[in-house]
Amino acid sequence: MNLSDLIEDYIMKEMRKQEEIELKRSEVAQLFNCVPSQINYVIATRFIPELGYYVESRRGGGGYIKISKINLDKSEYLTELLNKIGSSMSQSVVDIYLRELLRYNIIDEKNANLINAVLSNKSLMQVDKLKRDNVRADIFKNIIVNLF
Repeated sequence: MNLSDLIEDYIMKEMRKQEEIELKRSEVAQLFNCVPSQINYVIATRFIPELGYYVESRRGGGGYIKISKINLDKSEYLTELLNKIGSSMSQSVVDIYLRELLRYNIIDEKNANLINAVLSNKSLMQVDKLKRDNVRADIFKNIIVNLF
């Protein structure tokens, strides 16, 4: 498990205790022995509105990050996800969305692994590199629509 995953897991555990948490960026960075920008990266990529989060941030000595969970039902979440995907999608973004789909019990581990395999760079090797992320996005949208 990489550092970003560990930080995400820590934040998720805190969010299970309450629907809104307030973190000090420097304290979390110290806890994981990393720079505060690593915390920013995790929050910017994994706690986004499309995944059901609202983030408020204040910088400076008394700065904080407040993360709130937005309660979306399954169809609202999937609609938001489809709108967010757009015309291009990298493998790392697929991984983030699959973790979220698993976390909210929208798909099971078996389907997540299958989707990941289908959308992997290895599976799309025959597709021109310039078009690969576009093809990946189209396939992912099709999978989401057809599964649900």
